[in-house]
Amino acid sequence: MNISKAINLVLTAVLLLIFSNTSFGQKLEPKERIVEPDHTISSSLMGKDYQLYMSFPKSYSTKDTISYPVLYVLDGSIAFPSIKGTKNALDLYGNEIEDVIIVGIGSGFNTRSWFISRAYDYTTSIDTASDRIMEKQYGVPEGTLKSGGAEEFLKCLKTEIIPFIDKHYKTNTDRGISGHSFGGLFAAWCLINSDGYFTRFGISSPSLWWDNGKLLNQGAIQFTNNKTWELPPSKVFICVGKNEGNMVPLMEKFKSYLETADYENIDLIWQIFDGESHLSVWPASISKTITTLYGRE
Repeated sequence: MNISKAINLVLTAVLLLIFSNTSFGQKLEPKERIVEPDHTISSSLMGKDYQLYMSFPKSYSTKDTISYPVLYVLDGSIAFPSIKGTKNALDLYGNEIEDVIIVGIGSGFNTRSWFISRAYDYTTSIDTASDRIMEKQYGVPEGTLKSGGAEEFLKCLKTEIIPFIDKHYKTNTDRGISGHSFGGLFAAWCLINSDGYFTRFGISSPSLWWDNGKLLNQGAIQFTNNKTWELPPSKVFICVGKNEGNMVPLMEKFKSYLETADYENIDLIWQIFDGESHLSVWPASISKTITTLYGRE
């Protein structure tokens, strides 16, 4: 056997070995990524647990007396990975936002319990007809969904969740609230009924269709009839995806009522995200909410 034939045989054997390993080798299972909450709060008012997911500014230290604003984000168990990654890019690797603590608030131990929990907590009035429709749409047993818990949930925030954060972390009274879909509905409700407890509002794709537009109508009356509004200086960011159907004109109506009122103490920014659906717009809205409400001047 000459040298060239020997080399060809070796190369053929190597190629066969590579092909064999690629074609028949055991594949690796993907690793499950679990985001663990920092705290779990048992609410006596709501009769259920809430998971808290926290992100801190790079300057945070227990060795000084500096206090920080806090942004509370609804649907925290779902949204927090996007929140953390976005905030790290803006804060740790850049210097584009103010120092802020972000707290994602989650509830439920699986997809169904999360859906049932948020359908109550974030809805601003009882809408039994929509409850029954959503039960059929999402395969939830009839009579399971109950709506209209926003007032109780806000009380839970003010008397249980936020006091816990204030007790254990270096916070101040500069608070923001942000949510998407039903969470956006709740954030809009907090704005309309604001007593100054929250001063930064992230209202993403708000479900203003809820209960035949009841909250939208309330906002229209509030913003049209009240020429002044005694609130501390507040920032509001409202957004929606362009491919969200009737949610686009509803959001535009809401922002137009607020825009026309032209309150001196409210800084309003709004945006329609081109090409985005109700779900795809969520990550984009998280980034824009943080930079709009907490961007450095």
